[in-house]
Amino acid sequence: MGQASGFFIIPGRLDRVELSGALNGLTPEFATLTAARPFDLLDCYDQSLRAEERLLIEVNGGLQLLQGDGEALAQACTGKGKFVQDLPDGPVKAAVKGFPKLRALMSVGSGLIEPGSFAVLDDLQKTQVRGSVVTLSTDEGQATLLTLQPMRGYDRAYHAVCAALSGMAASGFEAVFSNLFPGATPYDAKPQVILGKQEPSIEVAADIIRTYLAVARQNEAGVIADADTEFLHDYRVSLRRVRSVLSLFKGVFSPEQTKVLKREFSDLMAPTGRVRDLDVYLLEKDIYFNLIPRNLHQGAETMFAQFATERTRALAALTRRFRSAAYGKKMDELEALFADAKGLEFGPNADRGAYSYACALIWKRYRKVCKLARGITSETPDEVVHDLRIDCKKLRYLMEFFGPLFDKGVFKTLIKPLKKLQDSLGLFNDYSVQQEALLDFVATQSDAQGRANAPLAMSVGGLIAVLDQRQEAERNRVIASFQHFDNPDIQNLFRTLFHHKED
Repeated sequence: MGQASGFFIIPGRLDRVELSGALNGLTPEFATLTAARPFDLLDCYDQSLRAEERLLIEVNGGLQLLQGDGEALAQACTGKGKFVQDLPDGPVKAAVKGFPKLRALMSVGSGLIEPGSFAVLDDLQKTQVRGSVVTLSTDEGQATLLTLQPMRGYDRAYHAVCAALSGMAASGFEAVFSNLFPGATPYDAKPQVILGKQEPSIEVAADIIRTYLAVARQNEAGVIADADTEFLHDYRVSLRRVRSVLSLFKGVFSPEQTKVLKREFSDLMAPTGRVRDLDVYLLEKDIYFNLIPRNLHQGAETMFAQFATERTRALAALTRRFRSAAYGKKMDELEALFADAKGLEFGPNADRGAYSYACALIWKRYRKVCKLARGITSETPDEVVHDLRIDCKKLRYLMEFFGPLFDKGVFKTLIKPLKKLQDSLGLFNDYSVQQEALLDFVATQSDAQGRANAPLAMSVGGLIAVLDQRQEAERNRVIASFQHFDNPDIQNLFRTLFHHKED
């Protein structure tokens, strides 16, 4: 942004006196095109548009998308509370097609927008440069966006105005966010926890748990508002990471405290499970319909209608829980407990240095994964494949927790094939769980003689047959993915990084 594009971002309101002083022999004149109007700055909760240097503004029943080079796209529709794929076709929708499909557009903040124009005149009152100016204002600050239009024969004046504005401008749309909404920091579902190699392991554990408790709490309001399903997903993943610390960091907390904390976090997770299951089924509705022939769709429609009704009830119960005084008190107590390590009960490994402890944990888990995976065949029971999935997840968590202690590039080399293996294991598990859930659903719909609604039973039977085929195909991909993960280069990297004689 700057002189080459003729687009400038000014933190605050444009100082017209300063601009005039910087233009020798030229005079800028400004005009307001319309009165200031309310606007909402839209993004998802992760603020992915912000990360891409783009601004999406909803104003007066329309959407305006400002690109990093100053290009502006407009479309007559509203976006707040909607998913990008549900917007009507238009230039804005086309430009943000990469927006996360499971994230809704939300208001990051609101204020007033005032569009205007300006011209730069010489001593003879002849216009040499034209441009547009947009002033954005909130209770906390302002930002001004200027776009210059060069005029034929007046290149010198154009470059003079560009040079003057460059001295006043900021680089990038981040200045808009920081000036208008200084408290609207981007949400990070996986914040990096800074660790020291000799940091006591109990402090590492407290740091990680404190961090992910905070992430979980950031998602509570979104779950209650039912803005999108990712709020509950991130809430659950955050608490799952906390629980993994309690189970994987053996000997860091006392056995008594470990037992109590495991139960407390399990109790927090339990009420969220059914809502998440129903979210997944409803999100995959179109996939289910594509798996079975059209003549079986009637029964599937009945099933998904019941899922939607049940989700409404389950979410209402979860919302009441999130709003309850008991829940708030419990979360406050846990946050206070992990504010530092002083109130924690030390186990025998509490004072062990983070680096040494990380190497021992990761090497042990890696060897367990390899031993289990090398025995997987086409005849291996599903339960063993599920155990492998859990062990891979634990290995991944350990590596992510302790990642800051190791070379980032090497870790990326290790995690990439592990993630591919996890993806196959995850699909294998999903197909298995879905088959069981469908069988349970039919059972609940059966009468006293065990007979189910015929169209429903036929639809579910068709789905189970397809899911079973896909599960078997995924088993073969699990074996292939592990072979890639288990190649000599990856083995040597794990051994070099984590296998130390003192362990």
